[in-house]
Amino acid sequence: MTVSYNWLKEYIDLPESAEEIAETLTSTGLEVESVHPFDSIKGGLKGLVIGEVLTCIKHPKADKLSLTTVDVGQPAPLSIVCGAPNVKAGQKVIVATPGTTLYPSKGDPFIIQSTKIRGEQSDGMICAEDEIGIGDDHGGIIILSTDKPNGTPASAYFNIHSDQVIEIGLTPNRADAASHIGVARDIKAAKQRTVKWPNVDSFKVTNKSLPVEVVIENTEACPRYSALTLSNVEVKDSPAWLKNRLLSIGLTPINNVVDVTNFICHELGQPLHAFDAEKTGKKVIVKTLPAGTKFTTLDNKERTLTQQDLMICNATEGMCIAGVFGGIRSGITTSTRTIFLESACFSPAYVRRTSMAHQLKTDAAFRFARGTDPELTVFALKRAAILLQEVAGAVVTSDVIDVYPKKIESRSIKVKDKHVSRLIGKMIDRQLMVDILERLDIRVISQGKEEFVVSVPPYRVDVEQEADVIEEILRIYGFNNIPLSESTKADYLADFPPQDINTYKRRIGEMLASNGFYEILTNSLTNKSYQEKHGLRFSGEPVEILNKLSEEQGILRQTMLFTGLEVAAHNFNRKQSALKCYEFGRIYSKQGSKYEEEDRLALYVAGQRGAESWLVPQRSVQYHDVLQHCVQVLEKSACPEYTWVEESTPLLEYGVKFMQGGRELGRAGKVRQALAKDFGIKQEIFYADFATSLLFQFSNPKFDIQDVPKFPEVRRDLSLVLDKGITFNQIREIVGSTGKKLITGVTVFDVYEGDKIPPGKKAYALGFTLLDPTKTLTDDEIDNTMNGLMATFEKKLGAVIRK
Repeated sequence: MTVSYNWLKEYIDLPESAEEIAETLTSTGLEVESVHPFDSIKGGLKGLVIGEVLTCIKHPKADKLSLTTVDVGQPAPLSIVCGAPNVKAGQKVIVATPGTTLYPSKGDPFIIQSTKIRGEQSDGMICAEDEIGIGDDHGGIIILSTDKPNGTPASAYFNIHSDQVIEIGLTPNRADAASHIGVARDIKAAKQRTVKWPNVDSFKVTNKSLPVEVVIENTEACPRYSALTLSNVEVKDSPAWLKNRLLSIGLTPINNVVDVTNFICHELGQPLHAFDAEKTGKKVIVKTLPAGTKFTTLDNKERTLTQQDLMICNATEGMCIAGVFGGIRSGITTSTRTIFLESACFSPAYVRRTSMAHQLKTDAAFRFARGTDPELTVFALKRAAILLQEVAGAVVTSDVIDVYPKKIESRSIKVKDKHVSRLIGKMIDRQLMVDILERLDIRVISQGKEEFVVSVPPYRVDVEQEADVIEEILRIYGFNNIPLSESTKADYLADFPPQDINTYKRRIGEMLASNGFYEILTNSLTNKSYQEKHGLRFSGEPVEILNKLSEEQGILRQTMLFTGLEVAAHNFNRKQSALKCYEFGRIYSKQGSKYEEEDRLALYVAGQRGAESWLVPQRSVQYHDVLQHCVQVLEKSACPEYTWVEESTPLLEYGVKFMQGGRELGRAGKVRQALAKDFGIKQEIFYADFATSLLFQFSNPKFDIQDVPKFPEVRRDLSLVLDKGITFNQIREIVGSTGKKLITGVTVFDVYEGDKIPPGKKAYALGFTLLDPTKTLTDDEIDNTMNGLMATFEKKLGAVIRK
């Protein structure tokens, strides 16, 4: 956002330089990106002076050149070779002295130097309009009619407007500072000065000959709409002062009416829109139009409206996209004589959606999308009317129309002293905090021993909670006034959000999906015959449906397996032999007179382990693949110190039960072939089922951070011959109890049965990772640990160590 330093000085006393004010603004949170000069004529005519031609004779070696001497207020006149046909002695002219940089109307800037032209010395240049950028005439030099003394700067003659421009990197939350008055309010708070608002006491209604009715159909999108009409308007160029104000902030003057609306927008932060009153008629309606309606905007582009686009309409058609862009048919032209002037407050959400949908980035949309002051609409209208009376000869021909169905009240926020000191890091005197807030127009309406309550005006759309009020205190008190602590830390007012099971499910689902699983959603109703045929009984009785549609959907399921097998069969029958699916669902039962339901997570895996590829040999999914996915689920759920026990169930030929502290977390294994056959499934299918609510209890956002080990880890391998019935889980438990101080990991990298291995035996190749976080392990320590493990394996498992 661009702010003019001279313009800013109209609203607040600024004895400081622009650079000093920039530092103040940055310290209050309005970060200044740059400060640079502005001149109404590029270059500011620096180096150009008024001179008087003393003598003028023909150049001896060039018919079209003249030799002149020019008095520019220096001890001796300048000798200048001039090519203009109209140069004569006695004329007052504009002279560029040596070293001056000229900015012509066309072309690049160039520097005037002392030089010889056709053998004659030339120490400057007598200038034409286009050569100094004030016009396009190149027919001859500028001849002045003035009594100003020779040597007077040309900028004084042409009334050059010079300024300093402050570029602010305005953050989206600071809509209140998107104007010169808004910036002045921050300086007021920081420097303890007074903001001088424009005076609108001279506003008056001349007559009421042009009344207009305003109706708001969508009060959510337009909480307030103010307007008035003006007549006898003469649309023409703006006066120089108004043009210079707009030019200084990078806006191009258009005409006096549009320029006044732009001026008010950047002065007060309240966008205005001027309609040709002949096009508005006697009634203006604020509403949305049907989706697909065509509307041509001021840039002569036809746009297709959505149902969310708020429109300003007359009795028959849309005239303007509210808060964003005007329509071509109702805009101001040189023939306009009557104006309907709008000053409204629109919903930021509506304006933001419309601006993005149509890719229209206007100054009005910039402010409305962030939030404007609903209490400023009438003041802005009066200010604009006074200016239009001054620059366009307008008269006010209606009362101020103000439709404000529900007043937007100030927000009350409670602030605790302890929270102020905790977030800021320093105890600030209560009275000082009150003074700072009052300077920011945030009133303190009550005070207690340890807290106080403030009233935040509607224009401070960014101050919504206690932490926002504390931030306001801090930015005016000064970040530089807060001492740095010896250690870095962060603080907050809110606790961690409560655990959300849906967030947990999404996190587990994303993890499974990244491992090739697809989510399925099956019906909770199932066929009772599935369990009756095999004599299956579950906890509680099945919940039967009284008005069932069919026997196939006669009960609520007591296990996730049957509906999952239906999905598997459906896929297998359509040549989709590889299956990896998961489902979050519920099972149901009847316990006496009570009904119970339980959240479960089910996994179904069958077919090939991965996609067919020449790089990786194909193989079918195995039992241990399913267990790996189960371990991933448990670890993702942060389940602590779980164990598993091998067992078969009426549903599973073989498998394991996962336990934690005496509670069953879930089961996994191979589905019994007889069950699978009932669904027409001939291939192996593996199934896992978890209690979602139990896993969710372990899942939490807390985590421990540990330093990266400074000392190297060591790998040792060991080959054991064991009874076939011994599991890796038994080995892991022994490792945990025997070598837990140094052994940080154990893995199986080969299992072998066959030649040279006795019947009923198998060979395990194990890899052990050893680490001491406090020092580098010695060979003796490593050997002692491994020897202790081998002795335990031999004693407890009857293992034979292969050396």
